[in-house]
Amino acid sequence: MKKITAKDYLKVIEWSDKDHCFIGSAPPLIGRCCDGKTEAEVMKQLIMIVQEWIDIYNKDGKPLPHPRKEKYSGKFMLRTGEELHRFLAISAQQAGESLNNFIVKRLQYLTSR
Repeated sequence: MKKITAKDYLKVIEWSDKDHCFIGSAPPLIGRCCDGKTEAEVMKQLIMIVQEWIDIYNKDGKPLPHPRKEKYSGKFMLRTGEELHRFLAISAQQAGESLNNFIVKRLQYLTSR
């Protein structure tokens, strides 16, 4: 069996408007556990903290939470209801885009803020 290391765990870095800094976590191993002024700074801390937690689990003989290694196809089904579907389709037409591209661009905008 492959030895689990920090690189096997998902690492999440989010901006906190409340704290005015980036916050790091590694679900399901550990919640919010470090912060910093840059994403790179938080990632460096996060890798060290995750490895420390792995070492602690191993030392104590506790089973580690399973690392998430999902693969994503880039497709998902979304049910919106007739009114929202109509609104989005018309908005996409007005923008001269396909409905798919219109929605993807809006989702990318929302996730980049």
